[in-house]
Amino acid sequence: MNPSLPEDLQQSIQQSLQDIALQMGKSLDQSVAERLYQDAHDLLNHILYEPLTLARVAGTLLVYEVQDTEAKEMEWFKSQVQQCSDDEAVEELIESMHRTDVL
Repeated sequence: MNPSLPEDLQQSIQQSLQDIALQMGKSLDQSVAERLYQDAHDLLNHILYEPLTLARVAGTLLVYEVQDTEAKEMEWFKSQVQQCSDDEAVEELIESMHRTDVL
């Protein structure tokens, strides 16, 4: 549904993934950055989305990978993204994952 992003934007997102990984104390190979970008693109392919949404999904996948999160948690996230009807719903999903409710 979405055309590919311009190559410079793709490279920018991939470089950002590598930079974030370094900030987390991990080295990220270019091929892994490309795979995370492609995974995010594939997850969002059913909706129209903004480049920022793609970058945030790729970043979330990066965090799951770098932190060695259980496979079932990553699969849960992927299934939730695939159920979203638009990029706003994806953004809300990602935001909800970072919220902490105060009782």
